[in-house]
Amino acid sequence: MSPSRAAADGRRARADFDTQTRRALDALTGSRHPHRLPRAAASALEALWEEALHAGEDARPAWFHGDVAQGDLLLREGRLSAVIDFGCSGVGDPACDLTVAWTLLTGGSREIFKEAVYEEGSLDPGAWARGRGWALWKSLITLAWADSEADRAAASYVLEEILAD
Repeated sequence: MSPSRAAADGRRARADFDTQTRRALDALTGSRHPHRLPRAAASALEALWEEALHAGEDARPAWFHGDVAQGDLLLREGRLSAVIDFGCSGVGDPACDLTVAWTLLTGGSREIFKEAVYEEGSLDPGAWARGRGWALWKSLITLAWADSEADRAAASYVLEEILAD
């Protein structure tokens, strides 16, 4: 894929994710939603979404896993030994793989992870904000429209982690 096509695809995808995120925020601030967000939390989440949208819009496309989740990380003796399930992999913004920072890690471990991924040197400065944006998008749409209370509870937890970060 050419860099110009990848950039155009990225802009289209960002517009789609932006629409979904704003609709979810609107739904979650509506007076009738069972998981209504307090206005201050919704405003803070919207500001973080804006930051994600404008964080390194010219990021260089790279291979990504696309669905890094707890069940896809195999440990041996307390250390990461493998990553499995590459069904969502592709070429695009590798920041999507940073969502694990909010879905699995907390406080201090999140900071250690951030230092490690930036020490490696392949991510641009805006990747962290975009990764948080990916986690925010997925959590908002899940909280707004998922049928499963377990999924909604997990999404609520991730939003709390995002706000605490």
